[in-house]
Amino acid sequence: MENTIGIIGVGRLGLCLALNLEKSGYTVIAVDKDEQHVNQINAKTLTSPEPQLVSYLKEASNLYTSVNVATLKPAHISVIFICVPTPSLPEGAFDTSFIDSICDQLIALGSVSETKHLVINSTVMPGVCEGLQKKMGAYNYTVSYNPEFIAQGSIIKDQQYPDQVLIGEHSVAIGDKIEAIYKKMCLHTPAYSRMSPTEAEITKIAVNCFLTTKIAFANAIGDMTKAHGGNENKVLKAIGSDRRIGHQFLNYGYGYGGPCLPRDNRALGVAAQKAGVALPLSQATDASNGLHLDFQFEEFMRHHAIDEQVVFEDLAYKKHSDIIEESQKLALATRVAQAGYDVILRDNKEVLSQIKALYGSLFTYETCV
Repeated sequence: MENTIGIIGVGRLGLCLALNLEKSGYTVIAVDKDEQHVNQINAKTLTSPEPQLVSYLKEASNLYTSVNVATLKPAHISVIFICVPTPSLPEGAFDTSFIDSICDQLIALGSVSETKHLVINSTVMPGVCEGLQKKMGAYNYTVSYNPEFIAQGSIIKDQQYPDQVLIGEHSVAIGDKIEAIYKKMCLHTPAYSRMSPTEAEITKIAVNCFLTTKIAFANAIGDMTKAHGGNENKVLKAIGSDRRIGHQFLNYGYGYGGPCLPRDNRALGVAAQKAGVALPLSQATDASNGLHLDFQFEEFMRHHAIDEQVVFEDLAYKKHSDIIEESQKLALATRVAQAGYDVILRDNKEVLSQIKALYGSLFTYETCV
């Protein structure tokens, strides 16, 4: 089995994958367009709040990073993971322009003599890999899909101990290659779900949509229970005790947020619409998440006087993260401050600087370690 793997895109997710592969015995040739980022990786001066990333980087001896995609042309690099951003478009679909750009760069290098296998790690819409295969096949590339189910703040661990490895394989032989890579990297035995690329594309966003639905359901039932004067935690614990339902993601709290769940939920609705299928669950879940924020704000107003000083801590969308994208706690704090309350935000410097750039003097800021 080839012992060298290529990776294009070493942001937080791609770099964690590179480091896990390197730690499991592979030589990793990585490419990223951000020269400063590449230099920091090569100099091992990169800092990150992601657990284990910095220590793994300092220990890595077989990770080589470049800004030049041509470094991946040698024949002994047959598998190349693509881990670049696919931001959401206004209508909710994923923008694959970064992937398209990479493919154009590879095409510009000419056809390869030995077949190379592109493995799309980024989240994409159903049908994208099929389209890329038509584009890249003439240049002796195959395209497979292998998205990961990870969470910010535990990426390295999630890659080492996944519940499942989802493989949308171009062929059985290529699926075997991808599975062999994970068998070497994973520290336990996950389920291997192998299927066509399009089936895997649907699976990825459907899994996250199910999680958003479960979170929204839990919060809606909790809101209703509180409105009746009951204990929401007792009710949800009892619901989750049914083995068909389970306790995971069935807790009462802030709505779902972050860079993955909200956009995957919306993308599933767009994908269904494009396929001519009615899937109102996606829109209903998104609406329910918003209604829960309304309920939390109204509850806050009922229990706090306008002259009361209010403190919100840990404003990222989840603990052990510095990402504020669609943070429901920050959304609530913003509504409270806009209603005239004196709101203090306490968090680390990185999180507070992001918030201050967006909201300026709306809040009072207190930095904590």
